[in-house]
Formats: sequence, C-alpha cells, structure tokens
Amino acid sequence: MMQQKKPLIVLDRDGVINKDSADYIKSLQEWHPIPGSLEAVAKLSQAGWIVTIATNQSALSRGITTLADVAEIHSHLQSQLLKLGGKIDAIALCPHLPEHACQCRKPKPGLLLQLAETFTYPPGAMIVVGDALRDMEAAKAIGAKRYWVQSGKPLPEQISDEAVIAKNLADVVSLLLRR
Repeated sequence: MMQQKKPLIVLDRDGVINKDSADYIKSLQEWHPIPGSLEAVAKLSQAGWIVTIATNQSALSRGITTLADVAEIHSHLQSQLLKLGGKIDAIALCPHLPEHACQCRKPKPGLLLQLAETFTYPPGAMIVVGDALRDMEAAKAIGAKRYWVQSGKPLPEQISDEAVIAKNLADVVSLLLRR
C-alpha cells in the first residue's frame, strides 16, 4: 500500500501569522501574532501537515534590519508554537529589493519552488496562504491552491483570482481540517 504524502502548506509571514507594518517588521519588539494564528499553525502541525513560510524580507537589503533580528523573530515564533504543540518545518525568505529582479521575491515563484524541492513535493499540490496579490501570483504560477486572508493588506476592489477568501489563518485552517 502506497503511503500518502503529508499535505504541505506555505504561509506568508507578515499579515498572515503576525501583524504587518508599512514600516516593516524589523525586530522582535515589532512582531505581534494575529490572534488565533499560532493556534492555527499548531492545529496543522498536530494534524500531520508540513507547515512552511515563504516571506519577502526586503528590510534586510534596505539595511533597516539584520539577519540576526529576523532569526530572533523566527526563533521566538518557533518557541511560541512549541508551547502550543506546533512548529514551522521550514522558512524560505527573499532578502532582495524589487528592483533586484531575482527569482525568489514574490510574485516570482522561487521561494515556493525552493520549498517544494526541500520536501520533494509537487508544486501544484501545495496550498499557499497569503494576504497580498504577490502571494497569489506566485502560487498561481506553480498551480497551487490559493487562500487569500483579509488579516493583512486590504483586498483589492476587484479580484480576478480563483483564491478562496478567508478572514484570517484560523478560518483557513478550519476549512482545511474540515475536508
């Protein structure tokens, strides 16, 4: 009997897991989880999902935060999740500015492809949760199922995307675990 692969979900960080800021999240003091998001991640982990993050972090190239600051945020996130019985299995980040025209900065799908390769997972079978058009475009480029949460950036007036729209990550997880 062939073993079924665990489902893999890719979360954007700012606006999905934690509150976003127009001034960037530059330190642990600026990082505040969205109510219910950490519990939602823990539920996915406990249900056997591979939980990952793909995040643009241009504040690194802008020189307004450091890799040590970002690592501190991610370490704190992991410790908070551990207390709830959850974890993030991998974090892929793009430090580049938009004008660098790299392949990893969303809306390009490089981060998603990197995570697919890490877990030998078919990109089109991934589920991507984001709060911005760039997240949806990256997911669409690889044929992934898309969930657009309203907990971060405001939704555009017209959405011509097949993404499922949800209030926040907790609502997405409720939908996914009901299937």
